[in-house]
Parts: sequence; C-alpha cells; structure tokens
Amino acid sequence: MTGVTDHGGGVWSIPVPIPDNPLGHTLVHLLDTDRGPVLIDTGWDDPTAWHTLAAGLAACGTSVAEVHGVLVTHHHPDHHGLSARVREASGAWIAMHAADAEVVRRTREAEPTRWLDYLAGKLAAAGAPEEHLAPLRAARAAGRADALPGTRAAQPDRHIAPGELLDLAGRRLRAIWTPGHTPGHVCLHLEEAHPAAGEGLPGHGRLFSGDHLLPGISPHIGLYEDPDDATVTDPLGDYLDSLERVAALDPAEVLPAHQHAFTDAPRRVRELLRHHEERLAGLRGLLLAAPLTPWQLAEAMEWNRPWADIPYGSRNIAVSEAEAHLRRLVKLGRAEPVPGTDPVAYQAR
Repeated sequence: MTGVTDHGGGVWSIPVPIPDNPLGHTLVHLLDTDRGPVLIDTGWDDPTAWHTLAAGLAACGTSVAEVHGVLVTHHHPDHHGLSARVREASGAWIAMHAADAEVVRRTREAEPTRWLDYLAGKLAAAGAPEEHLAPLRAARAAGRADALPGTRAAQPDRHIAPGELLDLAGRRLRAIWTPGHTPGHVCLHLEEAHPAAGEGLPGHGRLFSGDHLLPGISPHIGLYEDPDDATVTDPLGDYLDSLERVAALDPAEVLPAHQHAFTDAPRRVRELLRHHEERLAGLRGLLLAAPLTPWQLAEAMEWNRPWADIPYGSRNIAVSEAEAHLRRLVKLGRAEPVPGTDPVAYQAR
C-alpha cells in the first residue's frame, strides 16, 4: 500500500484498500474547491477502508467532516461503498449519473430474494450447469439475498448530467458520460492547465477516468442488469464508443481509480480498441468450430487463470462478459443464435 500522492493544483489521490481483491485498492481522488474538499469516489464499505480514507484525508490537511461533496464515477461498491458514511459524517452531497442512480435505487428496494431469482434464471439461460446453480437456489431458500453487495449503498441526492460543467466553486470540472463498464459511468475532465504544463506536457487538462480507462488492464464489460427491462443493450459497443470520446479529449494526464496515473490517453485507447477487436475475432473463431452457449464460450475464453481456478462469483462475471461480447458479435453480423437450442447456443456467421 503506497501513501497519499499530491498531484499538484489541489488534487490528491488516496489508495483505499479493497478487501480480498487482487486490484488491491481504489484510488480515491480529492479535489480542493473554494467551498471545501470534494471526493471523487470513496472506496469499499469496510472498517479498514474507512480508517485508511480518514487517515489519507488527514494527510492532505483535511478531514471527513470537512468534505463538501462526493462525485461517484459509477455505482460499484469499491467506488460508492463508503459514500453513505462520508455523508453521515460531513453532510456532503452525493452525485451520480442517473442511470447508475437507478441501479442503486432498484437494488436497495428489491424484494430480498429478487436478485437471486434473477441471477439463477439468467445463468440457467446461459447454460450454467446444475452444480453452479445449486448454491444460488440454496441461498434463495434461506432468504440470504439481502446480504448481496449494494443493498446498503447510499442513494445519491444529485444527478451528474452528461456534458455538464459541475457546480464546484473555483474549479472547471466537466462530466463526460462513458457507459460500458456500467450504464452510468462518468469520467470527469478537469479543464484547467496541468501544473506541469510549463514543462512541455502535451494534452488538455486532466481526466479522472474511474474504471473506464486504466493503464494496464481492461475493465470488465458485462451485461447491464435490470430484471424489469428486456431491452437488448450493447455494453461493449457503448464502451468502445466511449473510448473514442475520451481519446478526443486528449488529456495531459489520466488519473484512474486503479493502478496509477499515466499520460497519452489516445495511445491507451488505441491499445484497448485493438484488444477488443482481437478478442471478438478470437471468440468468433471459437464459434466457427462449434456452436456454444454463453457458459461454454466463457469456459473456452482466455482469462488471467484457468477456468478451474476461477472463483464461483468471478465465473458469474466472466459469463456476463462472454454475453456482452456475443451481443456485439450479433450486432455486427458476425454471429447468430442457433434456432431451437435451449439454452441458446450461438454460431459464427
């Protein structure tokens, strides 16, 4: 765990630990404003994370009680988890894109077993084997769905509008809607001269990129989950379009929520676009060999470890990512469902 980093110009980053996660920590960013400090994300709702955040703010010369507002890049618990505790301690407002605020609302208000029913049905339709579905059904029978992540997440009291110049006294921070990782993910563009601009640093301002643009990994792109909406979305297409939008900004520096700050956003965008095009081509190659269900495709995909070593919950995420890539292939006319298959299998076109 590294310490607080002063990025200059009233911007700091605080590494807040994520329990039992290979990412290690979320970089919570602190932005000084004329009305007080504003946080960009808050970290996971965990006692160690809370104490680390408080200590980090003290190292920046402030405290949780002085926080004026919280800007949430997206609703995931390693970004939004501590927002409620920050608001309780400081009275700060919490802002989030409306699409992710809706995810928070329906997760909080859902009946205790609703999400387990939905997840079990979704995985069954994807071709998950019975041994994978059994724990979900057992949890549903025991009524344990109320312990799912997100059920205690804070409901935001402000919405972040795409393209909006946010009301932050003394700062120029613009919201850039970048769906893909979540439907309401936002990057935040600090439209101010970089403190190192006099040293010949190219680009325009700084970008708080959340999970959208990371220096060494590609974020998870899975299906947007809504039990009440049957709209066929294209999260991967949304993500690729959002990458192009961020590249056009050409920020001098990117301040992501994981790993480390970096420069040359257009180069990183090109790498990610190439990665996903290669992955789509590879998946189409698998479908050329034989029709596959989303579960079978996930088993055959290349991950950072063998399928047998992927934990139970991570397999659910992997299958969702396989489905997002399948939807993109279908939309591009490179794959299609096989008529009459149940669960539905896909073949290359």
